[in-house]
Amino acid sequence: MNILAIGAHPDDIEMQCAGTLALYRQQGHSIFFAVATNGNVGSPVLTREEIADIRHKEQLKACELIGAELIWMGYEDEWLFNDRATRTRFIDAIRQAKPDIIFAHGPTDYHPDHRAVAQLSEDARIPSSIRLVETSLPHLDRIPHMFFMDNVAGIGFEPEAYVDISPVIELKREMLLCHKSQNDWMRALFEDCSITDLMDKNAAQRGAASGVNYAEAFREVKTFPQNGTYSMLPQK
Repeated sequence: MNILAIGAHPDDIEMQCAGTLALYRQQGHSIFFAVATNGNVGSPVLTREEIADIRHKEQLKACELIGAELIWMGYEDEWLFNDRATRTRFIDAIRQAKPDIIFAHGPTDYHPDHRAVAQLSEDARIPSSIRLVETSLPHLDRIPHMFFMDNVAGIGFEPEAYVDISPVIELKREMLLCHKSQNDWMRALFEDCSITDLMDKNAAQRGAASGVNYAEAFREVKTFPQNGTYSMLPQK
């Protein structure tokens, strides 16, 4: 299968579903990371251009750890909106990956860019398969199935399914630590809260709820058409 994860910022995918993606990759599936914004406000000292360049390189490094292909959209951090041009770009990201499954932020997450990605991804899913929705890439021959990944820190998210990521938790941490600039930014902005600390706590909480050491949580997108089930998630 082709698996597409769509995140708002560099490091979002690693934070919320990299363990699941690593399991898919170990099973031989193809993985795509689509990152909507360039993270160009995530530094207390660097210019927008400097931090955007760093975060792009960090994202590439993280993708390399599981052999994922990066789709870099390059929108400005904090200013992602569901307009025609942006929705068209999301349709093309889906068409490029040709996914069987899409993972995206949940619609109740804390950040407006995250919520925009949730809506854009859901709104682009069906048009990606429509011939007369003309973009730079040809339409798909099927509509992908879609899951919402957990909210940051698990706040305001009611899981419907869990994936046991205990066997790949160290790889997930390694992927997150590729994003050194974001880790430094988080420590400065949120009173010494590292991205790995935040991830570990969330993964342990989801693990406790599902009877394993570490887990990631998901909800299924309930809108028509239902082209898959939770059985498409990596199984033990």
